[in-house]
Amino acid sequence: MEKLICPSMMCANFRSLEDEMNALEEANVDIYHIDIMDGNFVPNFGMGLQDFEYIRSATKKTVDVHLMIDNPSAYIDLFAEKGADIIYFHPETDMHPARTIDRIRTNDVKPGIAINPGTSIASIEPLLSLVDYVLVMTVNPGFAGQKYLPFVNDKIEELCKIKNEGNNQFQVVVDGAISPEKIQELSAVGVEGFVLGTSALFGKEESYKTITEKLRAL
Repeated sequence: MEKLICPSMMCANFRSLEDEMNALEEANVDIYHIDIMDGNFVPNFGMGLQDFEYIRSATKKTVDVHLMIDNPSAYIDLFAEKGADIIYFHPETDMHPARTIDRIRTNDVKPGIAINPGTSIASIEPLLSLVDYVLVMTVNPGFAGQKYLPFVNDKIEELCKIKNEGNNQFQVVVDGAISPEKIQELSAVGVEGFVLGTSALFGKEESYKTITEKLRAL
């Protein structure tokens, strides 16, 4: 199964973002993952609109936006206009998630839902036929450098089973402490996308190109 390599750009070296982008482009990554946080839904502030705009301008590849914010529907049009290819939001923060999904798709953007470690499959199952991506958080959202939460494995396996047994088109993506070992383990059960931070990609001695080649070969 082909793996989608998705660098988590909040882990990049912002002292030289141009060099980071050049190296990631050379590594032929698949999707640039942009975390937007408001300090309310999660206890942290993430990347800014200017960061998103620069990354969007520096690549022709897919760029996603992960809205870890309250009232995400108010920002769908903004990020669509700025060039997002995929918009994730958390259904827990939205009174009318099906309407927000429709709004994303109306903007010619691919919709995705993100689910926290404590969010049940049952609570989001009615939305699965409406989205293109399901982003499963394997740490509590808001901070890099956390430990992987093993109990989320059952949820990931259940999602992959639902996808394979039904007429669903969504792709399963995981985000949070994703190491090479986790990529190997989770791709075997049907996960297609991997958001990569310091556990597998950033802050290593090898080049991004060498690392991504090794990860794809797992």
